[in-house]
Amino acid sequence: MPSDMMIYDVIVIGGGLSGLSAAKLLAERNDDLNVAVLEARDRVGGRTFTVQNDKVKWVDLGGAYVGRGQNHLLRLIKEFNLKLYNVNEVENIVFYNQKKNQRNLFHFDEIPNMGILAKLDFYYIMRLMDQMGEQIPADEPWKATNAEQWDQMTFKEFIQKNVWSIDIQNFMKIFIGTCVTNEMYESSLLWFLWYVKQCGGTRSIFSTTYGGQEFKIHGGTNQISDCIANSIGRDRIHLNEPVHYLEQSADHVLLRTIAGHEFRARYVIMALAPTLQQKIHYQPPLPPMRNQLIQRAPMGSVLKCIVYYRKRFWIDHNMCGSLVIFGENDIECPITYTLDDSKPDGTCPAIIGFMPADRARKLLDLTKEERLKLICQCYSKGFACDDALDPIHYEEQNWMAEQYSGGCYTMVCAPGFLTRYGPYLRRPIGRIYFAGTETAWDWSGYMNGAIQSGEHTALEILAKMGRISPLEINVSEPVSKEYPPVIIPATWIERNGPSARSFIAGVSLTTIAATMFTVYFGWKRWEFNQYWQQYISHYIIDY
Repeated sequence: MPSDMMIYDVIVIGGGLSGLSAAKLLAERNDDLNVAVLEARDRVGGRTFTVQNDKVKWVDLGGAYVGRGQNHLLRLIKEFNLKLYNVNEVENIVFYNQKKNQRNLFHFDEIPNMGILAKLDFYYIMRLMDQMGEQIPADEPWKATNAEQWDQMTFKEFIQKNVWSIDIQNFMKIFIGTCVTNEMYESSLLWFLWYVKQCGGTRSIFSTTYGGQEFKIHGGTNQISDCIANSIGRDRIHLNEPVHYLEQSADHVLLRTIAGHEFRARYVIMALAPTLQQKIHYQPPLPPMRNQLIQRAPMGSVLKCIVYYRKRFWIDHNMCGSLVIFGENDIECPITYTLDDSKPDGTCPAIIGFMPADRARKLLDLTKEERLKLICQCYSKGFACDDALDPIHYEEQNWMAEQYSGGCYTMVCAPGFLTRYGPYLRRPIGRIYFAGTETAWDWSGYMNGAIQSGEHTALEILAKMGRISPLEINVSEPVSKEYPPVIIPATWIERNGPSARSFIAGVSLTTIAATMFTVYFGWKRWEFNQYWQQYISHYIIDY
């Protein structure tokens, strides 16, 4: 433990990817800086959590996926010589509609057969979201031209206004639940549009191949945190040290932990989710807007569920393991989205499923075994295979029960939050600076966002110290040469097609116009015939 007289240059509160990335950059840029990390848990990694046992080899129960465009993360993976492998999407994906008991199989670069009107609505709403996202500044979404209007609307209201097809309305519920682990009625439209935009757009955030879920790390994601911890020195990382008191004076910050230890630093980086910052007592008290902010940023709700089988039965039936499940009954359809979670050599056959938002909250009172039974019954219907009813092992992580996470993947912004409190998310308070994936604007909510925010905050402190120029703070991250972004071409109808409502209205107007045309000219023809009959009768026959 440090001596009572020791004052660190920087102390980082939080040993997740964000806090460790900040400490790493500080230590590497300036060898003479004395840096420490205080972590509440008995491990590093935060919301990345790799479990190892003889049943699974390894399994990521927290952050797991790596995608193109996640350049901060890809840089660290390359630096530490970690190996990536593709999440399987060779065979067909399955769309399963529980209410209609319908299954549609399709390839990753196709759209499932859902009917012309539903397909038009799907293309339209995805295009509209991307177009609206282009108007939102990634680093300051509250400055968007329509920020006030969009932030006062829920995503549900937006979907009901713009989507006619019930199937696509249901899909958008799956879409937001899978992306941010909360419901449409809970989310600000501005926030979700921003979230999707800074993750590369609708295709990028939801896709596996060429998207945010394309790769996994051989051996698990916790290796990144372990490698960072080793590189900066394990002696700089203090585990089992939850901070409960923070006192800021003119020249330093005093920290006290539940373990009874005191630490002092010239600067502090708080790399915690905003809601967890309520666990700390502050002296002097936080400014009013910061105090209000941390009360209004709850975490998402999710359980990660990994079911293991004797064999990859889905491959035998030409399915890749990806299953998108439409279900009105949360009990019968506890999972919304699945992926193949087998090892790259095909061993440890497994399906990982995401149980987000209301589904997770409704099923918390069940036992782990009861949830597994419901999941397997759901998979047997979705994959149309009884082999899904015969699991050999099950892993589950309830992030809502994690005291030092509070939920996953990231915080939820309700209507009004971004425009009122967004400007205070990253704003320092004296010697206290803020990091964490919630403060990022490059894949916020993902591992990449955690790294980006930690490094950015470290650069801010170095600039404050006069160690670097302020111009070095916002230098863009180079694009990964090994995994450059891939733009998936869109068809003409995807780029320009009408919504279902517009199509129906157009067809209706065309039908009305055609009917009026027929009636009008039919009437004129009748008048014409009547005229000639009279003319012939009067001038020809009588004559």
